[in-house]
Amino acid sequence: MILQTIVETVTALAPSPAPGSGTGLNTEGLAEFLRRFFAPLFLVIVSVVALFFLFTREITRFVQFIILAIAIGVIFYVPNIIEVTAKAIAGALGIQ
Repeated sequence: MILQTIVETVTALAPSPAPGSGTGLNTEGLAEFLRRFFAPLFLVIVSVVALFFLFTREITRFVQFIILAIAIGVIFYVPNIIEVTAKAIAGALGIQ
């Protein structure tokens, strides 16, 4: 299972043909790969910092940090949220 995941990742990140061959970089699946790579790291960092704020009894900073962590998580890990938000802002400003 782990070996299969490693092989799939390596083959997905294999270099594309030479730059002069008429094809560009293949970035299909790059966002999903980065999400799968950084999600556990993000969760560990959030957990450690949250525990620090709880053990030092800084409840206000803990709540602020949790709200910020949830906002960052939603922005980066909900599919197409950036595109939807940009279209909504543009629509609100009257830009098409």
